[in-house]
Amino acid sequence: MRQISIVVVLCMSLTSCMSAQSGIPEKGFVYVNDVIPSVRYDIRYAGNNNFLGRPVKGYHAAEAVLTQEAATALKAVQLELYTKGLRLKIFDAYRPQRAVNDFIEWANDLSDTIKKREYYPDVPKSELFKRGYIASRSGHSRGSTVDLTIVDMKTGKELDMGSPYDFFGDISHYDTQSITDVQRRNRTLLRTTMEKHGFKPYDVEWWHYTLKDEPYPETYFDFPVKTK
Repeated sequence: MRQISIVVVLCMSLTSCMSAQSGIPEKGFVYVNDVIPSVRYDIRYAGNNNFLGRPVKGYHAAEAVLTQEAATALKAVQLELYTKGLRLKIFDAYRPQRAVNDFIEWANDLSDTIKKREYYPDVPKSELFKRGYIASRSGHSRGSTVDLTIVDMKTGKELDMGSPYDFFGDISHYDTQSITDVQRRNRTLLRTTMEKHGFKPYDVEWWHYTLKDEPYPETYFDFPVKTK
């Protein structure tokens, strides 16, 4: 969720970042459920169920958008999980730079700790940058990074990964020793399947993956997430 790059190219113009047809993402981007109709969404930043406790700037709809390449690779992940009675649930995909800026403003306001107990009970808010949970540039804004988990198709429940999505703490690190064998197997299933189909993990957050051969490795987009 928080990858950092030295080279920054911002796509800040709305006219250059959206196609002429309203609701269609930037050229080269797709709505994930157009490519993977069976995917499940829980786009937290479009609502109040997130560490800010409010909708995040740039999220005008609970939609997941990715580059065509990332969505195609993710479809292969979904197809493999389907054979095991499982499917993907997406928490976040493309993230506008304005949303990242919103995170930065929130992190710098040390008086706003409304969601501390739920999302970062053991981490001082002043250390969120230092520990890699918040950054000034996110791989999500390049369009080929996704936050996700696995759902059991029979029960509709998420597999137990040992910590909730976006929980800021050591227990969310992939190699933590604070989870059970079952939770570790679930994390490993997600990682091995994602890696098999071209994604690389982020060790601080078990849910975070980026396409290795991402098409825009130095471009940070800012078009908003809108409904189709």
